[in-house]
Amino acid sequence: MRKIALLLIVLLGVAHFATVIQCEEDDVAEEVDEGDDSDDEEEDEDDGTEVKDENGVLVLTDNNFDTFMEGKDTVLVEFYAPWCGHCKQFASEYEKIAQSLKENDPPIPVAKVDATKASSLGSRFEVSGYPTFKIMKKGEPVEYDGARNEQAIVARVKEVAQPDWKPPPEATLVLTKDSFDEVVNNADIILVEFYAPWCGHCKQLAPEYEKAAKALSQRSPPIPLAKVDATQEKDIAIRFGVSGYPTLKIFRKGKAFDYNGPREKIGIVDYMSEQAGPPSKQVQMVKQVQEFIKDGDDAVIVGVFSSEQDTTYDLYLEACHVLREDFKFLHTFSSDMAKLLKASPGQVVMVQPEKFRSKYEKASHTLTIKDSTEVSEVQDFFKKHILPLVGHRKQSNDAKRYTKRPLVVVYYGVDFSFDFRKATQFWRSKVLEVAKDFPEYTFAIADEEDYSDELKSLGLSDSGEEVNVGILGDGGKKFAMEPEEFDSEVLRDFIMAFKKGKLKPIIKSQPVPKNNKGPVTVVVGKTFDDIVMDTKKDVLIEFYAPWCGHCKKLEPDYTALGKKYKNEKNLVIAKMDATANDVPHDSYKTEGFPTIYFAPSNSKQSPIKFEGEDRTIEGFSKFLEQHATKLSQSKDEL
Repeated sequence: MRKIALLLIVLLGVAHFATVIQCEEDDVAEEVDEGDDSDDEEEDEDDGTEVKDENGVLVLTDNNFDTFMEGKDTVLVEFYAPWCGHCKQFASEYEKIAQSLKENDPPIPVAKVDATKASSLGSRFEVSGYPTFKIMKKGEPVEYDGARNEQAIVARVKEVAQPDWKPPPEATLVLTKDSFDEVVNNADIILVEFYAPWCGHCKQLAPEYEKAAKALSQRSPPIPLAKVDATQEKDIAIRFGVSGYPTLKIFRKGKAFDYNGPREKIGIVDYMSEQAGPPSKQVQMVKQVQEFIKDGDDAVIVGVFSSEQDTTYDLYLEACHVLREDFKFLHTFSSDMAKLLKASPGQVVMVQPEKFRSKYEKASHTLTIKDSTEVSEVQDFFKKHILPLVGHRKQSNDAKRYTKRPLVVVYYGVDFSFDFRKATQFWRSKVLEVAKDFPEYTFAIADEEDYSDELKSLGLSDSGEEVNVGILGDGGKKFAMEPEEFDSEVLRDFIMAFKKGKLKPIIKSQPVPKNNKGPVTVVVGKTFDDIVMDTKKDVLIEFYAPWCGHCKKLEPDYTALGKKYKNEKNLVIAKMDATANDVPHDSYKTEGFPTIYFAPSNSKQSPIKFEGEDRTIEGFSKFLEQHATKLSQSKDEL
């Protein structure tokens, strides 16, 4: 009986303990629920429009920026990224700036925007680096590019805050059809940007271009910078062959030259300052030219004249201007120099460096300039004699000297330093023996390490041979010589086989798709000619990279475009992985991803590049309707 009583007491105790625990859990759950409800209420209340204050600096977002700016005369805004080291360093200084401007009469608000979260604001104000400061004047941004310290920033903001402050006029000239010819024809030198208002690259260039314009306007003499809206001034754009944006051209008294310089303030200023100088440098000492001839890597070009008043000197300089990017020009008024070069006043001499001379070619060439000589004749003389019979192709001179095709390249360990010069010249002499008999081709030697990727694309990187040979043909085609012990006769046989059309080009290609019936036709290296160059069909082709974010974003719209035109028998919507396949035609240059070309059925060698920003079905459809030659459906049907 006692045992039963004890058991009942224990059971009652356990039941009471379980009840207490359950009550405590319910209380906790209620507290959590109440907390959740409280959070929900807070979230409902905080819609992002509230402007928070962090140590005197106001926090702006996509949601509250425009509302906050309403009615404000002047506001200083910093666009920052939380991970940016410079932003973190500047944080305390920025808080001091906020305090200083708060004490102004009237107070000037100081704000910050996390541009990694407020992405639309970052895009709207073209923020490309951190921190970026903008002074908002009546809602319009004023660039700040001064010193990053309290004194400088506060002074500039107070200046902009003055009631009578007005933004200074743009240093960049705006040219139209009414002003273009007059300005450009009268300028000794002027840089002109052809842009499109919607072009992202143009927007990115704009602030740097304006800064450069200001800097160059203060130069003595000043160098003007101008811009032309090519979408409005189409006739001017067509006249100067503008096909993409932004296109920059240098004009000298109305004559246009390509701009090949940097696209940021300091680079533009330095490049244009150099361009404003003469295209040829004066040399007075014989020793200078002797050193160029002895150790140089390029032909030495020297114009010999009696004085600066010599009319042939002016003609020489005019010819040099066009080619100043690609050639180094010298001139002299020295009789000693004329004696060294065996030249008379009014003559131009081109001398090959000693290491490139051979018994098969002349060491120097001379052109006599007369009053009747055309500028083009002088330029043709430069181009004709700049290369030796067998030159040294390098990464530094490739784009300037070795663009002509076909190009025969002999790869081995090329080194002209003292210890290796003899071995280098041994193999080069073998090439010379063949090159003399094929003047229609360009020949060059190249270091195998400098061109390891090119050797790999030719399938020769693991040939096991000391010397390898490739031919870079027209239209991007490549040909490789079968690995074999190298000598002159082997090279000659290879060149003859190429000349007779007996060689098959090397084309990097993915496997040909077995099933290619999708809305977007897949093109690979081996099928490029069959699909893209088919003269019976119009082809829109996208060159993409698998890792490219823009390409991935484009894919749904591009696929939908393919579906839209699926029933068009004479129109192909295609794509090609440009990282895994060769594009065997130079007309289809791919410099970024995605690159999109339209290949009309009647003009395959002159494709039309899609330059528009509207990469939607509607944007592409409009482009196709404009350029298609074989569209069977009407626009309404499509």
